Amino acid sequence: MGQLVKTMLESGVKLGVSSRGSGEVNESTGNVAGFEIVTVDVVAQPSAPNAYPKAIYEGLLNMRNGHTVLEMAKEASGNVKVQKYLKDEVMRLIKDLKI
Repeated sequence: MGQLVKTMLESGVKLGVSSRGSGEVNESTGNVAGFEIVTVDVVAQPSAPNAYPKAIYEGLLNMRNGHTVLEMAKEASGNVKVQKYLKDEVMRLIKDLKI
């Protein structure tokens, strides 16, 4: 299946995702409780509008200061000051993505 996905990507097919899971639906409100994702599938027609993944890792690497943030993430374990700074920088990068 991975080879099929690879061939589709190389051919320029826009692939989406479709998830399957289980949970309990309240019939009167429609609220779902105890939902657990069972699997996520790669599909040509996703189950939800705009369910097309974005390459976050590659996008981060291609952004200004992206390599710096990635290296900081590797060094952040166990250092509270670094973790706070990393969180602030990641939030800034996410904000920049929205523009």
